[in-house]
Amino acid sequence: MTESYVKKLSAILLDAVTDKDPLVQEQVCGALCALGEAQPEEALGACEEYLWQHEKLAHPYRTMILRAMETVVSGHISELHKDKAGAIILLASSEMTRAKDLVCDWQQAASNVLVAVGKRFIGKVMEELLSKFQPGALPHYFVVQTLANLAASNVFGMVPFLTSILSTMLPMLGMAKHDAMRVAFCCVLQHFSESTLEYLANLDQAPDPTVRKDTFATDIFSAYDILFNHWLQSREAKLRLAVVEALGPMSHLLPSEKLEEQLPKLLPGVLALYKKHAETFHVSKSLGQILEAAVSVGSRTLEAQLDSLLAALHAQICVPVESSSPLVVSNQKEVLRCFTVLACCAPDRLLAFLLPKLDTSNERTRVGTLQVVRHVINSAASQMEVKKPFILSSMRLPLLDTNTKVKRAVVQVISAMAHHGYLEQPGGEAMVEYIVQQCALPPETEPRKLGPDSEDLAADSVRAISISTLYLISTTVDRMSDVLWPYLLEFLTPVRFTGALTPLCKSLVHLAQKRQEVGADAFLIQYDSNVTLPSPYAITTRLLTVSSNPYLGDGRGAASLRLLNVLHHSIHPSLGQRWATTIPLLLEHLDECTEETLSQKEWEEKLLAFLRDTLAVVSDNTWICQLSLEMCKQLSCYGGEPREKNFLYKCIGTTLGATSSKDVVRKQLQELLETARHQEEAEREGLARCFGICAISHLDDVLAQLENFMRSDVFRKSTGIFNIFKDRSENEVEKLKSTLILCYGHVAAQAPRELVLPKVESDILRNIFQYFSTKVGARHTARAGVGGGGRGLPPGSHALIPFTFVVQVLGIKVETKDPALKLCLVQSVCMASQAICGSAQASSFHFSRKAELVAQMMEFIKAEPQDSLRTPIRKKAMLACTYLVSLEPVLDEQVQADMVHSCLHSVLPVPPEPEGGDDHQESLYLDTMHTLEDLLKSLLRRNMTPQGLQIMVEHLSPWIKSPRGHERVRALGLSACLLQYFLEHLNVSALVPFHNLGLLIGLFSPRCADLWPASRQEAVSCVYALLYLHLGYEGFSRDYRDDVVERLLSLKEGLVHPDPATLFHTCHSIAQIIAKRLPPEQLISLLLTMFEGLGDPDKNCSRAATVMINCLLKERGNMLLEKVPEIVSMLRSKLQETQEEYVLQAAQHSVYLLASQHCAAVVSSLLGSPLPFDSHTCTLWRALAVEPGLTTQVLGLLLEKMSRDVPFKETRAFLLSSSPGRVATLLPLAATCALYEVMSVLASGPAVLELYPQLFTALLLRISCMVGVVLPRTLQAKEKRSMGSALAPRSLEPCSSAVDALQAMLLRGGNEDVVQRMELEGGWRLLRTSAGHEEGVARLASAMAKFAGPRLPLVMKELVCTQSSVYEIQRVTSTGFLAELLNSSAADDLMLLEPLLDNLAARQKDPCTSVRRLVLRGLANIASGSPDKVRAHGPQLLTAVIGGLDDRDDPHSLVALEAMLGLARLLDLAEPQDLRPVLLHVAIRIRPFFDSEKMELRSASIRLFGHLNKACHGGCEDVFLEQVVGGLVPLLLHLRDPQAPVTSACRFALCMSGPNLKCEQLVAALQKHLQEGRGLHFGEFLNSTCKLLMHHFPDLLGRLVSTSLFYFKSSWEDVRAAAPMLTGFLVLHVEAEQRPQVDLEQLTTALQLLLKDPAPLVRMKAAETLGRLVKFA
Repeated sequence: MTESYVKKLSAILLDAVTDKDPLVQEQVCGALCALGEAQPEEALGACEEYLWQHEKLAHPYRTMILRAMETVVSGHISELHKDKAGAIILLASSEMTRAKDLVCDWQQAASNVLVAVGKRFIGKVMEELLSKFQPGALPHYFVVQTLANLAASNVFGMVPFLTSILSTMLPMLGMAKHDAMRVAFCCVLQHFSESTLEYLANLDQAPDPTVRKDTFATDIFSAYDILFNHWLQSREAKLRLAVVEALGPMSHLLPSEKLEEQLPKLLPGVLALYKKHAETFHVSKSLGQILEAAVSVGSRTLEAQLDSLLAALHAQICVPVESSSPLVVSNQKEVLRCFTVLACCAPDRLLAFLLPKLDTSNERTRVGTLQVVRHVINSAASQMEVKKPFILSSMRLPLLDTNTKVKRAVVQVISAMAHHGYLEQPGGEAMVEYIVQQCALPPETEPRKLGPDSEDLAADSVRAISISTLYLISTTVDRMSDVLWPYLLEFLTPVRFTGALTPLCKSLVHLAQKRQEVGADAFLIQYDSNVTLPSPYAITTRLLTVSSNPYLGDGRGAASLRLLNVLHHSIHPSLGQRWATTIPLLLEHLDECTEETLSQKEWEEKLLAFLRDTLAVVSDNTWICQLSLEMCKQLSCYGGEPREKNFLYKCIGTTLGATSSKDVVRKQLQELLETARHQEEAEREGLARCFGICAISHLDDVLAQLENFMRSDVFRKSTGIFNIFKDRSENEVEKLKSTLILCYGHVAAQAPRELVLPKVESDILRNIFQYFSTKVGARHTARAGVGGGGRGLPPGSHALIPFTFVVQVLGIKVETKDPALKLCLVQSVCMASQAICGSAQASSFHFSRKAELVAQMMEFIKAEPQDSLRTPIRKKAMLACTYLVSLEPVLDEQVQADMVHSCLHSVLPVPPEPEGGDDHQESLYLDTMHTLEDLLKSLLRRNMTPQGLQIMVEHLSPWIKSPRGHERVRALGLSACLLQYFLEHLNVSALVPFHNLGLLIGLFSPRCADLWPASRQEAVSCVYALLYLHLGYEGFSRDYRDDVVERLLSLKEGLVHPDPATLFHTCHSIAQIIAKRLPPEQLISLLLTMFEGLGDPDKNCSRAATVMINCLLKERGNMLLEKVPEIVSMLRSKLQETQEEYVLQAAQHSVYLLASQHCAAVVSSLLGSPLPFDSHTCTLWRALAVEPGLTTQVLGLLLEKMSRDVPFKETRAFLLSSSPGRVATLLPLAATCALYEVMSVLASGPAVLELYPQLFTALLLRISCMVGVVLPRTLQAKEKRSMGSALAPRSLEPCSSAVDALQAMLLRGGNEDVVQRMELEGGWRLLRTSAGHEEGVARLASAMAKFAGPRLPLVMKELVCTQSSVYEIQRVTSTGFLAELLNSSAADDLMLLEPLLDNLAARQKDPCTSVRRLVLRGLANIASGSPDKVRAHGPQLLTAVIGGLDDRDDPHSLVALEAMLGLARLLDLAEPQDLRPVLLHVAIRIRPFFDSEKMELRSASIRLFGHLNKACHGGCEDVFLEQVVGGLVPLLLHLRDPQAPVTSACRFALCMSGPNLKCEQLVAALQKHLQEGRGLHFGEFLNSTCKLLMHHFPDLLGRLVSTSLFYFKSSWEDVRAAAPMLTGFLVLHVEAEQRPQVDLEQLTTALQLLLKDPAPLVRMKAAETLGRLVKFA
């Protein structure tokens, strides 16, 4: 029986092998393997028998069966009986050789079976194979292939057979004519040779230790002869590669004399293959084996082959390596291995061949050669030891190669040399220099585009690899310390090594620290013996200068400072202790900052302070002079680095300032002037700063040197008339003069004030204007036109020479127009003026040429374009004027007025920069504006009176009213600044009136409503300052704070982004403040000024004027009362003519007054307005909500109008067909819209509260009636037109208008939370739709219960009255609302529970299904709303809800669904005695729903089943236990239900069912796997569950299996697949003795049918289960 059943299972599975789905085929094979695991011999026998019986089975399926057999054999080879092994060998041999043609997959599978069996039964396998391997006949291809694989898999088993195999095989070699067969023979010879070599290498473990290499030598040589002399010449590439692969290991088995004899032919033969094959890995590998064999026997003929060998190998190494081709990479490794062999046996010949190759210019040749050199240096170190000088000298030309790949290879060679002592030899320093050169490569010049044959240099660039190499050899190669120190110092100062400074400094720091550890003597730099080293001054200058740009070059600032600190003793012996403190502080500052956050100015100041401190510590004039000379010398190194050069100039100035030698100072300054590149702005600035810093200590020497330079031949040569076109262009001369002018300016700014003041006019300014006015002309012209007593100009009038000064020289007209010269002049005048003002004697200083300087500055300002701001000329000129204004003598009033006028016209019109524009331009403009503010303040300071203030405001007044916003905001900002300044410096000696207060307030206050927020803010600031000025003139102290005026500050904050209403309310508040503090006599002037503002082109300001005028004047609203009878018709027409805000406000007020006396008439009149209401009508409705008493009357009238008429009319189309056709009636619709408008006003709140229940009920039922209702056709067209315009603010759609009205009602009734909760939950949207209306009502009821509980009793009373409505939808809505109230505890808290239950119970027989369903929902809601009341009403609730399960008028089971959902909620709360009688009935009643087509019914019934189980915990009766067991299979299988709610219900039900089965382990497993929210691995869960079920309840096997058979026909694919899966796991874990419970015949048949299921997944699971049924075999 057992054997037959296994065979039957095997037969079923074997028949299924032909399935079309590959995954099913794999599963079938897996099932066969499972059978083989349990009954290997039977399963193998079944496969064997099947293959013998189905000889016509296609080879792909035979292949799969053979693979399954191989798996079984491999896993159970030790258990396999020799007879069965023999049968399998015969089958596999037959399958392998049945087809003479090659069918690789099939025959390979059969071969693999033989190899698997051969691991134990090698003798039987060899017996079978040798029977097909007879002398005189070629064997089958796979016979040979199998022999090869056997040799690889069972070395010790096969080697004893090799002698006989070889003797039989050798004659066959000559018979093999087909290349495929020859390839097979090559493969077998290769594996035989490799096996033999492995056998010989492990003789101590071999079964026959007497085996010797010479045993095979003769046969191997015979085979070698055929392979090499005949087959290697084949045209077939595959065969040649097979031959060469075999020759490698065969060469080790050849007799020594034969190998020696064959080498002259063998090596050229193998080398020739390089030219025939693209993929040369196998050739190189074989060649390496041959060379090793030759070297091992001490071959003498190898030397004769060296040239050809080296040439061929070198050609291979020069092939570019592609990272995507692993064979090419492997080939290079094999080639390098060959070079290693040759290097060990013939190092001289190898180097003689390689090193000349380095002289070639070919990239690939040079890179390849360098690779070999590096490899040989590393792998044959002992042989290369004496060749070091030779190798070093050969690197001369590669060092000059600019190719990136060559550079990289050279760096790698140098790295290898460093580790093996090459760089200590003569010539090693050149290698170090080369590394440093590569470290200095700029990153941006490295190649980014890579060719198809190039290496990936981007990730491992030359520069990067050089930096890492330099640091590596500095820190890890101890022998390199003496080579690199102090040699690396030589690379610090040359410009070409700038890019390498960071790695150089890091390496030098490490080397120096190692030297310090050894001892002080080893660390000191011996300059006498190292004359090429840079001096201490050069090192200090270089490292300090590059530190000014600290984050450049990978952070060279920190690296330079660290090196400087380490070298302190070599710089100067006195610096060690001080630098140990100061340099760490600098480094700490760099660590705290980033490149973006570092202040360059602050950092340079720190470095200059460090330099000054260093000079003070050294205090050696000779040392300082030497340092200054070195600094000047290095200036030329920074031509491409303007920032660093500028800083070096500052360092020079600082150093010269510290020296006591005046001759050195003058000489150095003269050289700086002569050598500077005056054309560059940065250089001019740097040189001028140098002179300024130097002037701090040497003012007279600096001024004298500037004078001397002007008189020197250099300057004469520059300005001489006869050299104008020879030596320098006019532009160059202008730049030179710009430098000199700027130098004077910085001297004035930096030098001590007490020393500068006497020299400003006599020396500094005189020379500045002399340079500026000197044109390109004769020296005589310069002296006569500029000096004190020349002809044509009065003495001392040189400063009046205008900017456009022109001279005629030899008929040539030359005019100076250099903007740089102009800017330098303005800047220098500014600095000189600032120096004068900063002096302690400034107040007594009489500046005679002040007016002339001011006039010149004004000329510059006027020349600047008004449409752009590109240079700081006007800023600097205004700054100069600011300082000049404060000096004596005082400027004329007209000059002052012209100055203000010119500056305002130059700055205010400049267009603002666009968003995201140039930050530099924005910064320049802000600086210019601040300078203008300072200038105006300096002018106001001269006349601190109301009249002076009035003059300034008059200048600004046209700009304040400008139509351009940016001009207004700037003018108002300036005004606020001046007023604040005036206030801060107010000094009233007597009580005098501020006579122009009203005029000024009238100008500024309307601007509080300007379109620009900044203008509004500035206007409030102006009013604020003016009111405090008035208080000041009234006698209040400056620190007095008035509460009324202070309110302006809080109002100011609200003007940034206010809405219009807030804006004008703020203007009203400002007017109130003004009215409270304005003196009576100023009122007339204020009103006159404001009335003028009514015509302001800015409508906002005009409206603000009206608000402020109305606030100042008393309103005469009583006059409107006389016009009440006419007002309604007049207002509507007036509103359509104008949009002015004040008209709208007046209209709203008028309607309010009219309605106060004639409410009904106004309501009727407004209801007669055309629908939809236009915006003006809506505004008038909202005006009726101002006063609560009036609003209550209006709402009551509107409710009456809304309920008087029917809500809709059914059209004829609706009466004739089933399609909806309900049209809204007009009067209730208009009343609904009006209700919304009135209740949308905040003031309507009290009235809404008074009518709350009536409003809520009426609007809720209005919504229910309007779902699906449409507008009349006339209004539909009108609605479409109005929606396309901006007139209608709201939609007229009937249901939406009712929803909007209800929302407004709730908001006014104080229930904002209800509205927000409905909005968040989408309740308002649901209310509008037929499908979602019920849910919307439920959400509304829930929100009301939570947030509006006190309102519910009266609302419920109103709703109960409507439950007999003739409209079914109203009954549904009211029932749904009341049912949902029971879901909240509010129903019980408000004592509404009993009335609600009675009301709902009365509706159980309602003819409407929806009402009956909602009644059940409401009864169940008590479980969540008032759970403690469930027990009291248990029998009533259970009877009603269980009755719903049997509702006969419910074709779609919706009432039954609601009943199941309700029962699930009630069960946990009911009394046990109430439950017991109904549990079984309910369980039986809901069981059919488990497999319902409707997801909701499946989910609800299964979840209810879980609650039934939960209710039985601790007291499950046997009758109900049957239901529990019966439900296990459906629940387990529906875990694979396609719907997530069903699977979730199954999780719950299973967890609840577990305890009733009284198995703790099962309960734990269910809880572990089925936690809600945790991912479920179904297979793992089902496996563990079935294991526990079969362990504890083995008697249930038959019942569970028979139930699962029902689901084999399930309509859901996943459930259908899970059913056999469940069966399989049950079988897997049950004991074999339980077999009688299962009808194997029925089960096997059912599974066999599933193997034909259309779903591949089902077929897979069926096959898997069939494999497990072997347990019952």
